[in-house]
Amino acid sequence: MRAQQNSIRRDPGERVLVLCWGNPGRLDDGLGPCLADRLTSLGLEGVTVESSYQLQIEHADRIAQCDLVVFVDAAATGPSPFLARPLGPMGQPAFSTHALEPGTVLALARELYGANPRAILVGVRGYDFDGFGERLSPRAEQNLEAARAWLAAALEPPIQPPQQAGSRPARRH
Repeated sequence: MRAQQNSIRRDPGERVLVLCWGNPGRLDDGLGPCLADRLTSLGLEGVTVESSYQLQIEHADRIAQCDLVVFVDAAATGPSPFLARPLGPMGQPAFSTHALEPGTVLALARELYGANPRAILVGVRGYDFDGFGERLSPRAEQNLEAARAWLAAALEPPIQPPQQAGSRPARRH
């Protein structure tokens, strides 16, 4: 099956957050944190990469400071190697919520901070979630690499257009 991938258009100067989550001690559930490690090592300009066990209310503050948020988690179902789709605010947190869905965190950022960043949800297909261990299944590892390559290319800083012929920088007097 081919992955469903929407493109990410990154504008110059955008503040980008890649927020990955999952439990690295539960086999393929660790796809999100593993991808965070690999993206961090690339040092993508203008991109902040964070990892967590689960999404929390506190993430709304971080999201509110960004123009583009990429949420990344393991997916137990769906296309291989990964699914990438636009995401919007949805849902409301319940009292004493301990884990939130990405759309709910976006809704909180909008409600609490007046922020409405563009968002993409990336679900990297995993296969082995029924045990303990800090390793990925071979197929999940392949999917992780495909998602890493796609995100690395998509999140490269945009190329600034060259100056128009005949235009000159402003002179200072």
